[in-house]
Amino acid sequence: MEYIDLPIEELHQALVNRKTSPFELTKVALARAHASKENAFEIIDDEEALAYAASLVDPEEDNLLWGIPFLAKDNFSTKDLPTTASSNILASYRPVFDAAVIERLKAKKMVLIGKTTLDELAMGGTGTTGHLGITYNPYDPTHQRMVGGSSCGSAAAVASGIVPFALGSDTGDSVRKPASFAGLVGFKPTWGRISRYGLFPFAPSLDHVAYFTRDVKMAASVLEALGGRDDRDSTSSLRSVEPYCELLNKNTGVKRIAVIKEIQETIKDNDVLLHFSKAVEALRKEGYIVEEVSYPLELLQSLFPTYIVISCAEATSNDANLDGIKFGPFKGGNTYEEVMKRARSEGFSELIKRRFVIGSFALMRENQEDLFLRAQRNRAKIVSELNKIYQSYDFIMTPAAPSIAPRFEDSSDRLSNEYLIADSHLCLGNFAGLPSITLPLFLKDNLPVGINFMGRAFEEANLLALSSQFERLSGLAELSTVTRKEGYL
Repeated sequence: MEYIDLPIEELHQALVNRKTSPFELTKVALARAHASKENAFEIIDDEEALAYAASLVDPEEDNLLWGIPFLAKDNFSTKDLPTTASSNILASYRPVFDAAVIERLKAKKMVLIGKTTLDELAMGGTGTTGHLGITYNPYDPTHQRMVGGSSCGSAAAVASGIVPFALGSDTGDSVRKPASFAGLVGFKPTWGRISRYGLFPFAPSLDHVAYFTRDVKMAASVLEALGGRDDRDSTSSLRSVEPYCELLNKNTGVKRIAVIKEIQETIKDNDVLLHFSKAVEALRKEGYIVEEVSYPLELLQSLFPTYIVISCAEATSNDANLDGIKFGPFKGGNTYEEVMKRARSEGFSELIKRRFVIGSFALMRENQEDLFLRAQRNRAKIVSELNKIYQSYDFIMTPAAPSIAPRFEDSSDRLSNEYLIADSHLCLGNFAGLPSITLPLFLKDNLPVGINFMGRAFEEANLLALSSQFERLSGLAELSTVTRKEGYL
């Protein structure tokens, strides 16, 4: 085991005591990145990363993130470093500015070593549609199982021990579902808690900056660094950033947890249900009140179609600038329409084209009432039902996924309740903009399965405190393919 595999507090202490250095950690991270077989990278930036790491010589004792290597999903703008969103249409794009989150992590003296793959333009949940091909789950050396998406590269990199932290984005479940398949902490704070300036927009009313870590303490420290107002993003919150790390072990008295029974009833894997029940009992022994609640089945069945209509409509509008003139490869033509048609025909995959067709169709004047506006009204109903639960409970607790990571060739009935509900329910947190976190729950056939907790808006401190306590109960903190161990839940 290398120093980079230590829990964040032990790693920080090793840096402060000069047992290791940012340069040594970066060398190890880069070596592991180059040796990786998961196809997780768009670019590995050896020269700049090593040069910057070498400049960090005086440890900052009060900065838990000082000198730590990290990775960013390749839909975050990075100055002078290729930023492609895993799409051919942006293959040669080099931004002239850093995203807000990149700025803030650099201010904390973290070391960016590269950019990770994603489903093209962050649309998709399989890790199979990026322009460099399929990204694989490091828990399966046979490369038969997916790690999920769209933040597939970041999930694979943290799970395989390359770095202890990687940025992702979450529009439906794009960090929290891969976290379940990769045995990680996947955290999406409240919408507006972190600035999205410099994050390529997919569906802005649903988009969240999110990230992967190996433990809750690092998730809390990253939120302290990234949270807060940014005037360049008018949707970022004016609320003050709390000392999340200090509050991890505070007894908040917040103890009521709801379990949505209609979600439970759609899960077929008995092992998932068994270990989830064990988790419920473990929390009850810790003094939590955990009770089943009901949620309208027809609304749960509508989650996926509502998400598709809204997200595709917003994406169609947001990506209209990828036209071969403002962005993308210029393919020539006598008119703007010819230039755009050539650039987009060659620059986008079939999946992206289909989503743009869906979005354009939903936004057509004659279809808006029946499709886009109907979906928006349904979203309001979905959020209203969630708010009713939060009148009596502090958290909602669910399995993060209905099973271990599926094989690439596996197909599911997309009209079944398991797919529409158990596989899609994490988008509840995006519809309502609520903080949501996935943690490792258990291992089945040496593959991880996660659990998810969702809290009230801007109550990240309470959510992280619950997560930290659950992490101790599960025995699966710092789970990765490098430091794998069995938990008891």
